[in-house]
Amino acid sequence: MAAEEAKTVLVTGGSGFVGGWCLVDLLRRGYRVRTTVRDLSREPEVRVGVEGQVSADDRLEFIAADLGADEGWGAAVKGCDYVLHVASPFPAVQPKDPDELIVPAREGTLRVLRAALDAGASRVVITSSVAAVGGSTSHSSVPLTEQSWTDADNPKLTPYTRSKTIAERAAWDLVKERGEIEKLAAVNPGAILGPVLSDAHSFSLELIGRLLKGIPGTPRLGYSIVDVRDVADLQIRVMTAPEAGGERFIAVGEFKWMAEVAEVLRRRLGEAAPKVPKRAVPDFVVRAMGLFDPSVRSIVGQLGRRVEMSSEKARDRLGWEPRATEETIVDCAQSMLDARSPDAG
Repeated sequence: MAAEEAKTVLVTGGSGFVGGWCLVDLLRRGYRVRTTVRDLSREPEVRVGVEGQVSADDRLEFIAADLGADEGWGAAVKGCDYVLHVASPFPAVQPKDPDELIVPAREGTLRVLRAALDAGASRVVITSSVAAVGGSTSHSSVPLTEQSWTDADNPKLTPYTRSKTIAERAAWDLVKERGEIEKLAAVNPGAILGPVLSDAHSFSLELIGRLLKGIPGTPRLGYSIVDVRDVADLQIRVMTAPEAGGERFIAVGEFKWMAEVAEVLRRRLGEAAPKVPKRAVPDFVVRAMGLFDPSVRSIVGQLGRRVEMSSEKARDRLGWEPRATEETIVDCAQSMLDARSPDAG
């Protein structure tokens, strides 16, 4: 523990779902942690969520910094041994102009990476996505690995998928130019679920939230699910393992159709989740809804799509072992229900 206590880690976007759990896991392991938020008024909220899991004492520090501006990043990375770059835009509705998402994702990643390398950080781990691995693959007979890359020039891809791919590519290009490839690593998670720390919910969590609220039925959508706690664990393994430098690591558990997720919720939560739908929604109905609802329109291209991913690299090289997907689904839903309870907090 003494070695870890001497180390300082910067986590970008500590107010987010993944960033919050990275703070928790790092503090549990004895690190000193610094995190960036766009507005320091978020600090009390983030502290409450984190300290509900672990004592932060004086080991958690907040700095204001925005991915869209240079201000604050020099101070954020100063003295940090490692950087976990987690913050990234993920809107509920995909913008009409892809550059609204692509430019901030790419430039924000490069801004953090340059600052960290200039400050002498030993390792920068960026949170990418499986969208950057198999985003342009409609199906695959074998699970995709880290060798696969999404074709960011494919005009049919969503702006989000293109933004994650372009941002990760740009990061790898930068470290290659600087001759510091071993200082970068990427974690590529699937759909991230798990217990919530605050009201700041990610887009992935809407999968559970909408089922609990009682959408009319389940569309034919599927996701490779991973627990947020396991993503945080893998980030830290990648951060410290010498052999992880210059590598990508896919982080996924089981693939589940939305109907299968709904079945788990009904079976495990019973009367606590009375609105979870039992019926499926035909594809043509979803497509029709997409004509009027931008949030639905962005997922129409995913209907019926099943692309398996392999996390064998993370398991074999780093000893990473994700928890059961059903446990993740239930823990996620239960934490949301608890947060809604009048007795919560």
